[in-house]
Amino acid sequence: MDGQMELVFPGRHSFVEEVQSFRGMGSATLYGELEGPGGNPVPFLTNEFWTSKQRAAHSLHEVSYRACFKPQLPRFFIERLTREGDWVYDPFMGRGTTLLEAALMGRKVMGCDINPLSRLLVEPRLSPPLQGQVEARLRELDLNYKGDLREDLLVFYHPDTLREIHGLRRLWMEPDGLASPVDGWIRMVATNRLTGHSPGFFSVYSLPPNQAVTVERQRLINEKRKQVPPYRDVRSIIAKKSRQLLKDLTSGERERLNAAASDACLSASSCVEADGIPRSSAVLAVTSPPFLKVVDYVTDNWLRCWFNGIDPESIGIWQLGKLSRWAAAMESALIKTREILVPGGYFAFEVGEVDKGTVKLERTIVEVASKAGYEVICVMVNQQEFTKTSNCWGVDNASMGTNTNRIVVLRSPE
Repeated sequence: MDGQMELVFPGRHSFVEEVQSFRGMGSATLYGELEGPGGNPVPFLTNEFWTSKQRAAHSLHEVSYRACFKPQLPRFFIERLTREGDWVYDPFMGRGTTLLEAALMGRKVMGCDINPLSRLLVEPRLSPPLQGQVEARLRELDLNYKGDLREDLLVFYHPDTLREIHGLRRLWMEPDGLASPVDGWIRMVATNRLTGHSPGFFSVYSLPPNQAVTVERQRLINEKRKQVPPYRDVRSIIAKKSRQLLKDLTSGERERLNAAASDACLSASSCVEADGIPRSSAVLAVTSPPFLKVVDYVTDNWLRCWFNGIDPESIGIWQLGKLSRWAAAMESALIKTREILVPGGYFAFEVGEVDKGTVKLERTIVEVASKAGYEVICVMVNQQEFTKTSNCWGVDNASMGTNTNRIVVLRSPE
């Protein structure tokens, strides 16, 4: 807790005071004010509240996903605003950063994401197998696929590698697939090894693993680099990545994860529907919603969706290119999440920067959250390497080399 007193369900002023007095990384919090609805000032607090260094996070989080935040962000709020056994919710769970971090800390978890790919990434890490179980199951699998290969994927893969990928895919495409409890884990790891920029992936050199380029783009990469896809051993890559994911896991953490998994509620539905998520249950929600303009979630996940038999065009993933559409979608998400929060529960809502910081999405969220019935507690900017107050407001972030998260902290009505 960085030497700070634990606060569970603090009021507006006590939470702001704790954040304002935060010295966990050695720097003082910079205080400013943002004009809120009706002209009421909203505290605007800037500091390095958590580190962005990946090595400070648990190894189980190291699953690539586009536009995800670091685990240190939800941990900051989970530590201060919940107790063990409380429910933590994420309406846009993505790769499951919030839920996994909460489960590791002994909280109960629930989340939803309209893309069923999300649940495939989250669920296996709430019930992680032993390394020996993974390796034993990999030895059992028959990956000698004898059917037709998807030939356009040969720009990514050696023919023998693609045959093994097809062999894996066959497991969950058949009615009696996923015969072993470990299969879900293998599926999750393989999904995250499909393409990347090192020999630790199934593909030849490509873009980083959180987005798959098109076949045409990969063909150009191959031509420019004069590269031909080499053979990659699918089994050994899955075993190695599993070892990396499991290396930090203690017996106590396994117990906490298993407890969370036993009653976890993971919904493959829109956050506006939140099918199966109980009302008035979550003490805290932490999320990073779909970004405005900058991320094409359907295109980025096309290869992962193919591998898992998902049609991304039929899902209805939000592609929000206009601020007005983004604001309306976020308002609907906020209204539904308010129903899921307990009275007085908190919501940490992380927004990104677009157009080089000229569009301040925190201002939009402050406005729509107030319309949705929330109390706006503060805006927090987690920022590293800032040297003057003007940087808090997004000025010259790109040129100054700063690294920021911008979080609007809300509270549901009592």
